[in-house]
Amino acid sequence: MHRIEKDSMGEFKVPADALYGAQTARAVANFPVSGQGLGRHMIRAMGLIKLAAARVNTDLGNVDKKLTDAIGKAAEEVIAGEHDAHFPVDVFQTGSGTSSNMNANEVISNRAIQILGGELGSKLVHPNDHVNFGQSSNDVFPTAIHVAAVCLVREQLLPALEHLEGAISAKAKAFDEIVKIGRTHLQDATPVRLGQELSGYASQVAHSRRHIENCLWHLEELAQGGTAVGTGINTHPEFGARMATLLSELTGHSFREADNHFEAQGAQDSAVQLSGCLKTTAAALLKIANDVRFLGSGPRLGLGEIKIPPVQPGSSIMPGKVNPVIAESMIMVCAQVIANDTAITLGGLYGNFELNVMLPLIARNLLEQVSLLANAARMFADKLVDGLEANHERIAAMNEQSLSLATSLAPHIGYDAAAALAKQSYKTGKTVRELAFEQKVLPADKLEQVLDLRRQTEPGVE
Repeated sequence: MHRIEKDSMGEFKVPADALYGAQTARAVANFPVSGQGLGRHMIRAMGLIKLAAARVNTDLGNVDKKLTDAIGKAAEEVIAGEHDAHFPVDVFQTGSGTSSNMNANEVISNRAIQILGGELGSKLVHPNDHVNFGQSSNDVFPTAIHVAAVCLVREQLLPALEHLEGAISAKAKAFDEIVKIGRTHLQDATPVRLGQELSGYASQVAHSRRHIENCLWHLEELAQGGTAVGTGINTHPEFGARMATLLSELTGHSFREADNHFEAQGAQDSAVQLSGCLKTTAAALLKIANDVRFLGSGPRLGLGEIKIPPVQPGSSIMPGKVNPVIAESMIMVCAQVIANDTAITLGGLYGNFELNVMLPLIARNLLEQVSLLANAARMFADKLVDGLEANHERIAAMNEQSLSLATSLAPHIGYDAAAALAKQSYKTGKTVRELAFEQKVLPADKLEQVLDLRRQTEPGVE
């Protein structure tokens, strides 16, 4: 069941009930690559752009209001996700995203034709002359990337990171009086409070959030108005500024016309920068997840200093085994985000003269990064951090065994004498404290003061 539609290359068969037209059908035939489309966030952004363009073209008198009203209604349905099934173009397509821009133009034009009571494919509402008026794929697609990324970061990722930071900070406060042995180079080091250790994780999340926020000023610049190569040919001089204002109103986020359209279309430095910040965030979250995984290892023969909440059975063969699966999921997410950054970096290199020709690749990987991190941050906070418990007995049993307790003696008896005490402790199995009292390296009351674990978690020499 097909209908015949025409584009500039001639006739082409289109599924009878499809809202898209000939150019989309050609792209579907040309790019049978991954089976992955642009995704909901980009489709929504394209709908927002077409809705804004319809309203701007009405105000500027570029397109008849009867047509733009129908275009606007169709675009609102695209924004709402009612026609996602009619966006079949593979993400690995033309580097400018032209196929997806025309996909949006054709879906909206045909749906507008239906709204006006016309016949699909009749071009009563034309995909190029009406829906795409004053636009080019070369400014629409980078604009869609920016709109989708800003919306997703502000609405999902930043709140998720703030939520995770709050969860870790709450645990840091709750565990602040618990003294344990720190570790450097995976070896025993001087005492640290469990709350201090967790406060470092909270700070990592806070800094990651701020890094991402600092990227948004560039993403808030929109290429719209530059048309084919950045000169603005075939569009009204006010089109770009009006589009930015209207997209700000439609999304609730602040957008502005790009200061330089040649940069906005010839490069994707803004996406590369955001991806770098997302990679930094992934590195931070991976470190946190890995530390938590090892601190909770055991439960009897590992470090076992914290108890990770059990969420599912851990083995198909070992009864009672429970694994740190939430931490492992986070680690895999972080690895994927870091891998995506490589693709985006390579994509950013392909700004050839007046156009970047890796736009769909950048869009796919960037928005996946944001979504993955947002979902994983909430998962980690809710299913792991909130349920963390300190293993007081295990921590207490290990505290006195650390050779690094000799560190606090060094300012009083000298580095060499303290080192000799630590080596003797390791050789004999006696604790540093036991040997220090046996050998009376300091008066007993002074030793009690110097070897107090809580005092060793703060600056100063007693």
